[in-house]
Amino acid sequence: MADERKVAIVTGASQGIGAGIVEAFRDLGYAVVANSRNIRPSQDEGIATVAGSIADRNVAASIATTAVERFGRIDTLVNNAGIFIAKPFVEFTEEDFRNAIDTNVAGFFHITQFVATQMLRQGFGHIVQMTTTLVDQPQAGVPGSLAALTKGGLDAITRSLAIEYATAGIRVNAVAPGIIRTPMHAGDPLDELAKLHPVGRLGEVEDIVDAVLYLERSTFVTGETLHVDGGQHAGRW
Repeated sequence: MADERKVAIVTGASQGIGAGIVEAFRDLGYAVVANSRNIRPSQDEGIATVAGSIADRNVAASIATTAVERFGRIDTLVNNAGIFIAKPFVEFTEEDFRNAIDTNVAGFFHITQFVATQMLRQGFGHIVQMTTTLVDQPQAGVPGSLAALTKGGLDAITRSLAIEYATAGIRVNAVAPGIIRTPMHAGDPLDELAKLHPVGRLGEVEDIVDAVLYLERSTFVTGETLHVDGGQHAGRW
């Protein structure tokens, strides 16, 4: 008999925001398939881990297959895996470009195709991706054009897929974070980064987790990009 628990897939799940999202879904009673490049097996019977790059289509297929074969369904996909490289536009290398495209765009494309196929069979599901507030509000002190190029695509496809699947029982949303206190910023000048938000502080992992859970529970919300950025998207300050 298929497991009747709800099931979430979380990419980029080994630390920071991804690890917080995994914990939150487990607290809600969901089974979780967690992926990152070097994720380790979990002792929690409700967590299945799949190690590997989300840019590899075979890894993406394995994640989706693991969810269905082990837990019987896929209710939610959180496309959290991503990279951010801050450089002046003319200084980006071909390797920078390829890494950003592979993780932020190809990674999204592969896993979302496999998951959407399963959700169409089921007749229900929810897909959430992490974009960035820089898509809507670039900052002079943060050279993030490569993030805007790749995450901007995710922002656009969120609305496109929301309309495409609106009558199929599948919702599609996004969260646009500001700067969040995670291991990615270890060694960075946190006081200076906090000043990049109108509210004057960094975001915390819990702020993003709360946003994901809000979207998960809000069954009349689709095509939405929820900004969790301390007011950055609202304009100049």
